[in-house]
Amino acid sequence: MTRTAIFCFLLVFSGTAVHAECSGTSLFRTMPPEDRAALDARVADLPYARGNSWIASRGDESVRLVGTYHLDDPRHDAVFDRLTTDIDRASVVLVEAGPEEEAHLKSEMTSNPALLFRTEGPTLPEQLPEADWQALNVAMNARGVPGFLVAKMQPWYVSMMLGIPPCAMEEVNSGKKGLDARIIDHAAEKGIPVRALEPYDTIFHLFAGMSEDAKLEMIRAGLAMDAQAEDYGATLSEAYFAEDVRLTWEIGRLASYKLPGQTPEQVDADMAEMEEALMFSRNRAWIPVIEAAAQEGPVFAAFGALHLSGDDGVLALLEREGFTIERVPF
Repeated sequence: MTRTAIFCFLLVFSGTAVHAECSGTSLFRTMPPEDRAALDARVADLPYARGNSWIASRGDESVRLVGTYHLDDPRHDAVFDRLTTDIDRASVVLVEAGPEEEAHLKSEMTSNPALLFRTEGPTLPEQLPEADWQALNVAMNARGVPGFLVAKMQPWYVSMMLGIPPCAMEEVNSGKKGLDARIIDHAAEKGIPVRALEPYDTIFHLFAGMSEDAKLEMIRAGLAMDAQAEDYGATLSEAYFAEDVRLTWEIGRLASYKLPGQTPEQVDADMAEMEEALMFSRNRAWIPVIEAAAQEGPVFAAFGALHLSGDDGVLALLEREGFTIERVPF
């Protein structure tokens, strides 16, 4: 799997944000015009590649779908204000993880330290080359995590933390909320049921089948992008609020094409494998949940914006089930 394909993994799951303390520059602003044209051409051929806000209708069934950005940003204020009327009309709100799942996850992590930390087997300093371990120690210390904790962390957990630049750690730890959390809180205040699209432990199953080498490569990828973490964050937030979040995925593809020893065919195969694991397999599991909820009344569904697009994106899957898809203002 190419290193830049793993960058895409980090972008999907870390949700790196740009905060007042960060000074990243969007990669869209510095890339050559021909690269931006190649990105736009790639996105143009994908189903529902642009847009964060949609309605799916089938007979009397109605599903309001919103692609979200998981971390806090002041631009969420205006977006959220425009969504409240649709939330209030819903008979149920569907999200990736609701309050019950969050509570179950926290309880499980407390009672089972092995989810986040290795309780047996080699530690990271024993697995990584000395230079990589020292670089990791420096990077994690900058995020306020001491080396003795890092040494026993699960590699996927380390990788996700590397996706958050040091300048953003304080705000992330402060508990400020992204669009998903705002939607959940509002629904709870209005007495609207909130249900999860998937089990609380889905994220752990995603990593269970990965080889140890792949997990360590995730850390090396995180270290490789650490110097540009603020730029990746700026790129993601700019793309999201321009309703072009799919471009962040395609940036990974374009960069991988340029890596030594890579062929377009291998890169495309790696990217397809990553997309299947991170998004498409989950999307297909969500469709029966969405359909069942739609039979009860209007549905408001909110989940990461990258799940909307593509051949097996949520919108294309719903269309294949007979829903009419319409983009609406965000």
